[in-house]
Amino acid sequence: MDEKNQKQQQLNIELSEEIAQGVYSNLAVITHSSSEFVVDFVRIMPGIPKANVKSRVILTPEHAKRLLHALQDNISKYEAVHGPIKNVNPGSGPGIPPMVFGGPTAQA
Repeated sequence: MDEKNQKQQQLNIELSEEIAQGVYSNLAVITHSSSEFVVDFVRIMPGIPKANVKSRVILTPEHAKRLLHALQDNISKYEAVHGPIKNVNPGSGPGIPPMVFGGPTAQA
């Protein structure tokens, strides 16, 4: 690709100060339909029986698959520097009850 086409392909992504602060989440609940994946990021606090969704991201199936590959690539790079990440089974941590929802779901 020549320099002119490369400049046309660049995307200027802006990050506001508020969004740059991020939102802490220690549970992701994933549901899907035939046309979209919904990822709800939840914060569970020990000893508190209620948890709130802090952020919801809705993706097309194609974007969900791109996210999967990007996460796999970044985890591989992280583990190459810091060592393996401990594998945690969903619902097995302290204060994290197993979650059961209607419809197809997964947790991360």
